[in-house]
Amino acid sequence: MNQFDWEKGFAVDFSTGTGLSKTAKSTKRFLSQMKGIFCENDKIEEMISKEDILVYEFYELGCPERAGDLAFGTTILYPGKVGSEFFMTKGHFHVQIDTAEVYYALSGTGYMVMENMAGDTECLPLTAGEAVYVPRGYAHRTVNTGGVPLILFFTFAADAGHDYGTIETKGFRKIVRDVDGVAKVMDNPKW
Repeated sequence: MNQFDWEKGFAVDFSTGTGLSKTAKSTKRFLSQMKGIFCENDKIEEMISKEDILVYEFYELGCPERAGDLAFGTTILYPGKVGSEFFMTKGHFHVQIDTAEVYYALSGTGYMVMENMAGDTECLPLTAGEAVYVPRGYAHRTVNTGGVPLILFFTFAADAGHDYGTIETKGFRKIVRDVDGVAKVMDNPKW
């Protein structure tokens, strides 16, 4: 397919990138960009001094940001920990707060941590071959609790926007830590 036509749609081969529109973009988040996100910030500085590790990357596949369209793409969250806390995405609300989102796990294991403005929190397991629905009004982040990359397909209303700032101030009320080799959801000590 030489020309992309948003009205006709297209197919994407995620293993080769075939079919990606010319407006597709990649975003990479390194550990140095995650300061303040993890509970053990002293561990982050120590880790960065050795190597600024790639924590996750996501690919938005170039959909126009207009009402009625769906944005979609993939997230690759790498395995690792800061202290006992598993690698995670920054997390976000949508600017259009009444936007829901769907994630489908392609590989790996982890959690979807969700929280609304009132503080109601859900932590749902993510397993390859299963989908998670993030209800409207919920901030959300993914956590990789396995030893391989957690790869997710996502889709949401294209005009929803992203609000990372609200989460950056305090994080979520719940975090996921490794306790004696087992992933445990627990209260965030920053709250």
